[in-house]
Amino acid sequence: MRIGISVLTHAGHSVWENGLGQNVFYFAQLLRALPFVTDVVLINCGDQPSLPREAEEVSPGLRLVPFREATDLIDVAIEMGGGLDVEWLDYLRALGKKIVFFCCGQPYAGLIEPSVFRKSGYFSRAQRCDEIWILSKDRVFKPMLQTLHRCPVFEVPFLWDPVFLERRAALVGSAGFQFGYEPQFNGAPRAFRVAIFEPNISVLKCAVIPMLVCETAFRANPTAVDHVHVLNSVQMQAHPTFAFLLRSLDLDTQGKIHLDHRHDFAGYMSQYADAVVTHQWQNEQNILYLDALYGGYPLIHNSPWLDDVGYYYADTDIEGGARELLKAACNHDAGHNAYVRAARAFLAQLSPHAEHNRARYAQRLLHLDSTRAKQEAAC
Repeated sequence: MRIGISVLTHAGHSVWENGLGQNVFYFAQLLRALPFVTDVVLINCGDQPSLPREAEEVSPGLRLVPFREATDLIDVAIEMGGGLDVEWLDYLRALGKKIVFFCCGQPYAGLIEPSVFRKSGYFSRAQRCDEIWILSKDRVFKPMLQTLHRCPVFEVPFLWDPVFLERRAALVGSAGFQFGYEPQFNGAPRAFRVAIFEPNISVLKCAVIPMLVCETAFRANPTAVDHVHVLNSVQMQAHPTFAFLLRSLDLDTQGKIHLDHRHDFAGYMSQYADAVVTHQWQNEQNILYLDALYGGYPLIHNSPWLDDVGYYYADTDIEGGARELLKAACNHDAGHNAYVRAARAFLAQLSPHAEHNRARYAQRLLHLDSTRAKQEAAC
């Protein structure tokens, strides 16, 4: 079986732009290890002739081809990182090839937010694929996708590997900065430099709740919060609503909060922060969380997916999040080794090299191939 995965290239692209940019390569890594997969290519939906440098370093030999050149190179096209030409997909299906829409973004917000907020979005013809694959975070939206696309929807595993993070950490280290949490065994509660990495482009992952978590913890124990860095936020500081929120915080009046631009995780944490506070709505699987866990950093989060690792608070329980932040300030250094062991055990379950993940994807692909064979026999 030969498989093509869509990617979207553009000038200055990087695997650190979003989680999807890395997910594609973890997925390709898994597919290349399946015994019945003879080739994997990336179908270029953008305007650049090459992959990001980081991707080429970890995935040598992975070809990037324009979609029209991919026609005779693949048996299955997986629309994942970029939207594929619908007429080309129709042609592939006419040839007996199969089309999968691997929906990694949250589908409800992707449909609603562009309409409500008049933002740009990407929309293709609903009936363009043979089946849809989703991650467990989007399980609740399975009926919506089945109704809209008129095809079966299947859940597949979330994949993660530290390869990109380790390479970035090595580069940071060569510049004299150390990635990874460094415990201080002096018996005193830690005064955390907190980083909030939410992208602030959607209600799914926004800095408001994390800011209020930090504020509540600061009011309860000012010595536990040394500073709060809110990334991806400088563009909002002039907005009246965000300015109202900011002025309402003791963190702001006491000069403890800093608005910043976008930065990569390893580079920023190695220089400016030692704890991460997050919040999500119906989007519980995020690479940021995994990077924080791998680095041993206290991760204060509301992801049920990670309720056994990190410091978990439910839903929008701001006081609960503040309690977890204060707990981390008091206990994380002493419990750091156990924290890292639990985190690494969880992360190992997400590896593209794990047999249970390979088996799940192999099952889906072989099912696709069996339906194709049945259709050819019927003809």
